[in-house]
Amino acid sequence: MSKVLVHGATEGTVLKSEAPINFLGTVDKESGMVKDGNHELSGRSVRGTVLVFPSGIGSSVGAYTIYSIKSNGSAPLAMVCKKADLAVATGCALADIPLIISEEAFASLETGQQVILDTRAEDMIRRR
Repeated sequence: MSKVLVHGATEGTVLKSEAPINFLGTVDKESGMVKDGNHELSGRSVRGTVLVFPSGIGSSVGAYTIYSIKSNGSAPLAMVCKKADLAVATGCALADIPLIISEEAFASLETGQQVILDTRAEDMIRRR
């Protein structure tokens, strides 16, 4: 079952991580680049992607980081998580980034897939 926490629609390329993301310590607010050398997405940018990851970790300041990367034009187009957490949900709500919580979508999406995401559609995530 899927749950929508922030509504929206977009099209883009999936960037998936099997590891949780600490937006405060991992993602550069200016560029959207994952700067943590220990993270599997190190050196990749979240900018303009449909970012798929299990959940956020870290402090609630991560919500401000999500808002900042959106303000700087470096944010993902949408996020899909396995489980909800307060920092990601708040950050997406503040930044108006669509957010879907779905174990099924998390399991089925892979980096490089082209998708159409529409939280108000019956089939919220479709492959292009």
